[in-house]
Amino acid sequence: MEDKIPKIPKEYNSVVEVKGPLIVVEGVKGVMYGEVADIKSGDGKILHGQVLDAMENLAVIQVFEGTSGLDTKNTSIKFLGETMKLDVNFDMLGRIFDGAGRPIDGKGPIIPEKRIDINGLPMNPSARQFPRDFVQTGISTIDGMNTLVRGQKLPIFSGSGLTHNRLAAQIAKQAKVLGEGESFAVVFAAMGITAEEAHFFKSEFESSGALQKIVMFQNLADDPAIERIITPRLALTTAEYLAFEKDMHILVILTDMTNYCNALREISAAREEVPGRRGYPGYMYTDLSTIYERAGRIIGKKGTVTQIPILTMPDDDITHPIPDLTGYITEGQIVLGRGLHMKGIYPPIDVLPCLSRLMNQGIGEGKTREDHKEVADQAYALYAEGRDLRDLVAVVGEEALSPRDKLVLTFANVFENEFVAQGYDDDRKIAGDMSHGLDTSTTLDKLWYLLSILPKNELIRIKEKTLQKYYPPEDKRWKPKDKEGVGQSGEALDMTIEG
Repeated sequence: MEDKIPKIPKEYNSVVEVKGPLIVVEGVKGVMYGEVADIKSGDGKILHGQVLDAMENLAVIQVFEGTSGLDTKNTSIKFLGETMKLDVNFDMLGRIFDGAGRPIDGKGPIIPEKRIDINGLPMNPSARQFPRDFVQTGISTIDGMNTLVRGQKLPIFSGSGLTHNRLAAQIAKQAKVLGEGESFAVVFAAMGITAEEAHFFKSEFESSGALQKIVMFQNLADDPAIERIITPRLALTTAEYLAFEKDMHILVILTDMTNYCNALREISAAREEVPGRRGYPGYMYTDLSTIYERAGRIIGKKGTVTQIPILTMPDDDITHPIPDLTGYITEGQIVLGRGLHMKGIYPPIDVLPCLSRLMNQGIGEGKTREDHKEVADQAYALYAEGRDLRDLVAVVGEEALSPRDKLVLTFANVFENEFVAQGYDDDRKIAGDMSHGLDTSTTLDKLWYLLSILPKNELIRIKEKTLQKYYPPEDKRWKPKDKEGVGQSGEALDMTIEG
C-alpha cells in the first residue's frame, strides 16, 4: 500500500494590500478561516500569520511579527493547510516562552509529545462539572471573603498604578490546592508588559523557587500587538493539556486583559470594521468568552482549569467595556481600591464590591472549615457598617456615636490594617488546628480574633453553636495597642478616620 503523498502548499505572489498588521492576498483557493500562513518578504525573511477573513478568492492575513518591510511586489504567501498549533510536553513546567510560544529561557526547544490547536475545543455543556473545592491563594481577602473554587473564573479589576503585578506574582507563588496526592501548577501569561515588569516576574519566580511549578508566557510592550491575541490562547492550551491529559489542577493567571482588548481594537480598526462602545469591536464579548469559558471541570477528568484574569480599568471606570463584559462572562470579581492603596495597604483589595459567586461551593466542613460562611458574612456586614459610620463621623463628629458604633468603627479600621493588609511574603493558611488554640496567622482564626472586638451578642449573623465553639476566650481576644484602639469601656479608636 502506497503512502499518501502530502500536498505541497501553494505559494501566492498576489499580495494587493499591506495595511497595519494585515495583508490582503488575491486569487487564493481553498483557504480556511484561522489557517496558518508563512509570509516571505523580499529580503528572504520568513514571517508567520493567520487568516482573519477567507472569501472566494481573497484572504486577509494578520502577521504576528508585524508588516514592517513587506510590500505588494516582492512578498509571497504560503498557506500551510492547518490552524495554529502549540507543541506541548510535561517538561514545559519551569520554562519561559515568548508571546508566540517560542522558548526564551535558553534551555532549548520543547520536544513535543503532541501538537494541539491553540483555539481549543469547546467543552460540551453536558460534560461540564460544576466548579467546587477550595483553591488557596494565601491572600486572606480572597480565601476568607471571596473564595476561589477549582474550575472558576474570577477576575481581578485593578487600575493604573495599583499593585496588581505584585498581587499576581504573590498568587502565582503561593497558590495551592489542599489534599494529599493533588498535582498543582500555574500557567502565567503576561501581555503587553514592560521589560521591567517581565524582569520582576522572572526574578520573583526564580528566587522563590516557584518557577518549577509555573509555565510562563510573556508578550512585551514592544512586541507586535497582534501577538497578544494568541498569547492567552497558548497559555490556555498548555493549561488544558496539563489538566485534562496529565490530571493536574491548573491555575491560569492572565495579565493584562486590557492590553489584549486594545490589540483586538487595533486589528478591528485596521480591518475598517464598524466600531462598538469606545471603539472596541462589537464582537469583543464573544471573543473574550472564547478565553474565559476555557476554565472549568469535565466529567470523568481529574484535572481542572481555574482562571484569574487581571485587567486595569481605564480611569478606574468599572462600567468601561472591558470590565463590564468581563463581569458578564465570569463568576464574580476582585476589586482593587485606590483609597486603600493611598493608605499604604497591600494588597488594596476592597472587600465590599468584591464577589465570588461560587464561594459557597468551595467552603465549609471538609473543604475549609464549618464556620467559614458565618464568620465571613459577619465580618462583611460589620465592615460595611463601619464604612458607613466613617461617612457619618465626617458630618456629625465621633462624639455623636454610640458605644456600639464606636466598636464597629474600630472593627472597620482594624479589619483594614490587620486583615486586608498583609505582607508580600505572608502566605496565610485558611485555618489552623483548633486543638492548639487560636492561630491568628491563619485567615479564619484572624477573623475570629478581630470579631472579638465586639461582644458575642452583637455577632448576630453567627449561630450560637458556632459562637460557643469558636469565639475566642478572654485571654485570646483582640486588645487595643497603646493609642490604637478601644478599651473595654468602648472609648473611640485613636486613629485618623478617612472619609
